[in-house]
Amino acid sequence: MISLSISSKLDYGDEDLVSRLLSLSLDEANHLNVWEGYVDWRSRPAIRGIHGGIFAASFVLAVEILENLAYLANASNLVLYLSKFMHFSPSTSANIVTNFMGTAFLLALLGGFLADAFFTTYCIYLISAAIEFTGLLVLTIQAHLPSLKPPTCTSFSTDNPCKEVSGGKTVMLFTGLYMVALGVGGIKGSLPPHGAEQFDDTTPQGRKQRSSFFNYYVFCLSCGALVAVTFVVWIEDNKGWQWGFGIATATILLSIPLFLLGSPTYRTKVPAGSPITTMFKVLAAAMCNNIKSRSPSNAVTRVPSHTDETSEGESNRQSKEKGRNQALTESLKFLNKAVTIKPVHPMLQCTVKQVEEVKIVLRILPVLMSTIMLNCCLAQLSTFSVQQAATMNTNLGSLKVPPASLPVIPVIFIMILAPLYNHVIVPFARKVTKTEMGITHLQRIGIGLMFSVVAMAVAALAEMKRKNVAAKHGLLNSAEPLPITFLWVAMQYLFLGSADLFTLAGMMEFFFTEAPLSMRSLATALSWASLAMGYYLSSVLVNLVNGITGTYRHRPWLIGANLNFYHLERFYWLMCVLSGMNCLYYFLWASRYKYRSAGLDDDNDLKEHENPTLND
Repeated sequence: MISLSISSKLDYGDEDLVSRLLSLSLDEANHLNVWEGYVDWRSRPAIRGIHGGIFAASFVLAVEILENLAYLANASNLVLYLSKFMHFSPSTSANIVTNFMGTAFLLALLGGFLADAFFTTYCIYLISAAIEFTGLLVLTIQAHLPSLKPPTCTSFSTDNPCKEVSGGKTVMLFTGLYMVALGVGGIKGSLPPHGAEQFDDTTPQGRKQRSSFFNYYVFCLSCGALVAVTFVVWIEDNKGWQWGFGIATATILLSIPLFLLGSPTYRTKVPAGSPITTMFKVLAAAMCNNIKSRSPSNAVTRVPSHTDETSEGESNRQSKEKGRNQALTESLKFLNKAVTIKPVHPMLQCTVKQVEEVKIVLRILPVLMSTIMLNCCLAQLSTFSVQQAATMNTNLGSLKVPPASLPVIPVIFIMILAPLYNHVIVPFARKVTKTEMGITHLQRIGIGLMFSVVAMAVAALAEMKRKNVAAKHGLLNSAEPLPITFLWVAMQYLFLGSADLFTLAGMMEFFFTEAPLSMRSLATALSWASLAMGYYLSSVLVNLVNGITGTYRHRPWLIGANLNFYHLERFYWLMCVLSGMNCLYYFLWASRYKYRSAGLDDDNDLKEHENPTLND
C-alpha cells in the first residue's frame, strides 16, 4: 500500500475520494493517475492531467524573467555604484561584486538542500523571494538618503583618493547586499528544479519537454537581463540609483503573486530527508568496512554484483529482474564495501540504492569542477570589462550606451540562438544521430568551454588596443573618454555569452537528469555553485596575481584607482592559458563518462549507457 500523507480535512470536495486515495494499492493509484511521490501546493496527492505539464512550467518561466531582472538590474552595474558612490577602488569594487555574486550562487546549494530534505521547492521560493525583497528595500533606502552614503567626491588622482564608505553605512550596505544574496541563492536553488519537476521523465515526450524547459529557462534569464542591462541601467545612470534599486524591489515583489497564480497547477516532490547525511553515511561505512576487511578474521560479507547474477541460473525471471535493479555496479568499487550483512555499527547500515546514488554524485563532480574556470571568465563581464568600457567612447551615433549595458550584446544573441537551438539544431541532430538527446549535455558544455578560451584571447587583444590608444593620445591620467569605441570590448561579451548559453543549460539539465530523485534540487544547484566558485576564483586570482607581481615588481598588475595603469591584458592572457588547460581536463573526464539510462523506474534503475536511443 502507498502512503499519501494527506489530511482528512484537505479534500477535493469528495470525502469518499479522499478515503479511496488513502487505501489505494500501487496498481490502483496508477490506474487513477496519481503522481506517486508528488503533492500539490496544499500537500494533497498530485493528479495526472491536473498537476504538472507545460502550463505549470510556464509560470516558472515567467517568474524567472522578473527574478533575474531584479537581480541583474543591480549586479551588472554594481561595480560602478561601489566605485563612484561608495568610493571603493576599482579592484576592491571588483572583488566585492565577485564575492557578492559568488555568495548568491553558492547559497543555491542551501536552497536546493532544504527543498530536497525538509521543505519543498514551492516553499523555498516564497521564503527566498521575501528575503530578497527585504534586502533590496534596504539598498533602496540607502541609495535614496544622502546621509547614508559618503560625501560626494570626483577625485581621479591616486594621491588624493575619495574617502570610502565606513561605519554604520558600510554595515547597512553589506546587510542589504547579502540579504539579496541569500534570497537569490534560495530562488536559484528552488525555481529551476520546481519547473523541471512538472514533466514526466518516464516518457520520451516528457523528457523532451523538460529539455526544452531548460533551454527556455536560459531564454527567460536573458529576457530579464535584457530589461535589466538596458532600461534599468539607464535609469540608474541618469535618474539615480534609488530608482534602479526601487525598480528591482518592485519587480521581485510582483514575482510573488505571479508565482502563486500557478499554485493550482504545480506538482511538488515530497522531501525525502537529507541527501547529505546519506552520502556521509555511505562514505563512512565504505571506509570502515574496507579497513575491517583487510584482516581475514574480520572479513566483510560480500554482496552480489552484476557478475554474480549470471551464475544464478536456478532463480526465476522475476527474481533476476529484481536483483538486477538492486545489484552493485563495478564502478567506484571501494564504495561497494558499504553494503554488508554485518556493518561496523547499526547506524552505518547502507542499502545498495544508497551506495549507487553516492556513486552517481561522485561521477558528476569532475564535470562540475571543470566548469569553474569558465565561470571565472564570466565573472570578468561584471567587473573589469565594465570598467574598461567606462573609459572608452560609448556613443552609438547620437545614443550614449551605459557601460553596464554591454551585456545586451550576448543577451540578444542568446535570445535568438536559444529558440533556434531548441527548434532547429536539436531536431536536426536527433534525426542525424538517431538518439533522443541529439546533442548530449557534455557536448554542449564542451562547446561552451572552448568559447571561453577564445573569449579570453579576444579580451587580452582588446585591452592592448585600448591602452595603446590611451598612451598615444596622452590620456593615461585623464578621466576623459578614450577615442576608441567600446565595441572592442563588446567582442569578448559575445564569445562569453555564447559560452554561457551552451554551458548553463547543459549543466542544469545534466545535473538534474543524472542525479538521484532524492537530491535533484541540490544537484541542479551545482550549476549555480559552479558560478559561485568561478566568482570566488576570480577574486583569488586577482589577489594572487597582485601578491606575486607586487613581490617581484614595483607595482602589482591589478591595483590602484586608474585602470590605465593596470596590466589587465597580462591577466587576460593568464586566464586564456588556464582556460585552455581546463578544456583538456574536461575532455579527459567527459570522454570517460557514462550516462544513466534515459527512463528510470521507481527503484532508480542504474543501468548505464553512452547515449540514450530515440524512443519515438
